[in-house]
Amino acid sequence: MSGVLNNPIEQGLEQLAVLAEPLRRRLYLHVAGQPAPVGRDAAATALGIARSLAAFHLDRLVEAGLLATEFKRLSGRSGPGAGRPAKLYRLADGEVHAILPERRYEVAAELFAQALTSPHSGPGALAEAASSYGVELGTEARRRAGARAGRHQRLTALRSVLRDAGYVPIEQPGELRMLNCPFHELAQRHRELTCGMNLALLQGMLLGARLPDELARLDQRPGMCCVAIATG
Repeated sequence: MSGVLNNPIEQGLEQLAVLAEPLRRRLYLHVAGQPAPVGRDAAATALGIARSLAAFHLDRLVEAGLLATEFKRLSGRSGPGAGRPAKLYRLADGEVHAILPERRYEVAAELFAQALTSPHSGPGALAEAASSYGVELGTEARRRAGARAGRHQRLTALRSVLRDAGYVPIEQPGELRMLNCPFHELAQRHRELTCGMNLALLQGMLLGARLPDELARLDQRPGMCCVAIATG
């Protein structure tokens, strides 16, 4: 699991904004429902619109990362006189996500899968998997801070990575509190297991950022993540 983070919420909202245009959304759903890639002529005919209009919206969907393209001669012929390959559109790999507040259930699923396939499956294996992932994120925080960064700069970079990971950190006297738990529903149903995973993950982040892991502690409060990080 890579520790380099992007912002899937912003990307998801941008993609949803692209799909807000009704005709564009119809084209997307049409392409998504076809068993094979779709050409501009076929898409235009299916929706009863001009080819140029279909091409404009299809290419906008490609720019947004919702569709992908490939080129193929629809006649099946090759060689001189076969004509230029047609531009075809298919559903892009990946999914559209825009959940607010942010959740990262795919991360939890990966960590649970690693724990279940470990030779010593159980809560200890889950904590180990979460810690390893946290170390990757902490290493990213250290990279953002720079090689010569001191404790303050590393804590600042850590806050940046925590935001990217969905935790929404806020400064309180002597500590960082997390306004959001990326694994909220899991924590509601399996609190002890999920909070243990969260603690191990954030302790791993501290280790990766070369900060003492004991700065992270369990401290459950209503409306917040169960882990706090001491900064004083």
